[in-house]
Amino acid sequence: MGFADSLDNYLILAGALFAIGAFGFLARRNAISMLMSIELMLNAVNLAIVAFGAFVPALQGDGAIIALMVMAVAAAEATVGLAIVIAIFRNRRTPLVDEYDAMRR
Repeated sequence: MGFADSLDNYLILAGALFAIGAFGFLARRNAISMLMSIELMLNAVNLAIVAFGAFVPALQGDGAIIALMVMAVAAAEATVGLAIVIAIFRNRRTPLVDEYDAMRR
């Protein structure tokens, strides 16, 4: 009877990782930290999807495919988000999200 014997343990771990990512996104004002928190939340979702794929017989092949699609979306999000952060950092010289609203003026 180890950790890998039940779906509940994986879902608890995925929930904890998602909660840490959500807290990091809401608590931080640094754009790069916010992007890392979003990636942590997406990885928590991937863990839950793969766990469901492993423990639910009807989802055996589909769990890995869905997780790969989420990874592709996460990579695209990280690329676009980091490009936007770098472009804003070059103009404003700050990674803080609170300063980005000054671009409207």
